[in-house]
Amino acid sequence: MTSSDERQPKSRRGLFWLVAFIVVLFAIYSAGWFYLANRVRTEADKAVATLNKSGIEAGCANLQVSGYPLNFTVSCDNLAYEDDAKNIAASAGSFNAVAQIVQPLSPVASLRGPLRTSVPGMMPLWIDWDNLQANVKLWYPLPHRISLQAEGLSGQTDPADDTDPVELFSAGKASGQLQPNGGNLDYAGSFGDLEIDADAIGGRVLPALDASGDVTLNNGVALVGTQVKSLRGQSIEIRNLDLSSGTARVTLSGPLSVDAEGLVNADLMIRIKDPKAVATILAGAIPEQKNAIEQGFAALAMLGSEPSMPLRVVKGKASLGFIPLGKLKPVN
Repeated sequence: MTSSDERQPKSRRGLFWLVAFIVVLFAIYSAGWFYLANRVRTEADKAVATLNKSGIEAGCANLQVSGYPLNFTVSCDNLAYEDDAKNIAASAGSFNAVAQIVQPLSPVASLRGPLRTSVPGMMPLWIDWDNLQANVKLWYPLPHRISLQAEGLSGQTDPADDTDPVELFSAGKASGQLQPNGGNLDYAGSFGDLEIDADAIGGRVLPALDASGDVTLNNGVALVGTQVKSLRGQSIEIRNLDLSSGTARVTLSGPLSVDAEGLVNADLMIRIKDPKAVATILAGAIPEQKNAIEQGFAALAMLGSEPSMPLRVVKGKASLGFIPLGKLKPVN
């Protein structure tokens, strides 16, 4: 027997064990996939049953788990939540969440509108969008990051009677991102081409607005999952809040807090680009204060095209530079 004849059985045995290993590995993966799919259905049913015992109706209609073998997809035809005791209700369209096998801890979810809400103290709302997508970076005990992007966002009232709905706003795009930072929570968000309907703000007129923000909620991780009923004792760090329209721009930064008595304290810096353009927008939005606005911003314009000044609030007493602005009411 030649050496080549001896190598052939060995290579065949090696190939056999390789194929066997792949088959066993795939069988384990398949068993895990179907176990997880069944677990999702079971836990969803348990959650709904638990809520129903508390007098809350919730559901993910026609829940499906699919995508085997390359993806793990959870979907349902619509989402609904109704708590008669608290008079709270919300519903939305179809939901779809997909996790790829190569990135199992990074699911991508999408939700179809409209979102209809009913909450005590607020008019019922109808929020709709062209596209809404969420990206999550899962980890324990909290996700690394949660981000949300929306396109073609709009809102209106949703009357229960035969009265006509009131258009509230529309935005070409909006996004937000939330992530833990030690014991704090960082939030960054923006929107573009926001148009607020004049009927929603008493006939006042605002141009299309763009905005972005970068804020930290101090001790935010500890607040996750707790029912915070008061803003007292809370504080934030505003790294940047920016609101603009055309050449007009207002930027705000600095710390803000609410003490145990509900009094606001803040040490902020306001920067204004093109004060005359900002004055024109404010005068259109607050016509009853037009003269005061124009006079005040004319003085600001003397400081240059991009003046800045401190906005301080001490125990609820606010001042802009050396100009007193009055006292803020305590917050709950």
